[in-house]
Amino acid sequence: KASNKEMERARVPLEWRDQCAHRLIPLNKCRQQNYYLPWRCVELRHSFEKCQYYLYLARVWKMQQL
Repeated sequence: KASNKEMERARVPLEWRDQCAHRLIPLNKCRQQNYYLPWRCVELRHSFEKCQYYLYLARVWKMQQL
């Protein structure tokens, strides 16, 4: 997991500082190095989206328990 210092250094916006920030930091670095070309960094993007999806499922499950 990414610490607050790591997220600050990587300039992760506050709304993206969640449990998937450790996947967002390398994704953003890859995007910047490759000029945001959509066919680059595909594995990192899918990994980040999968993490976001599992967080969403956890929130839905928690709401259903309430």
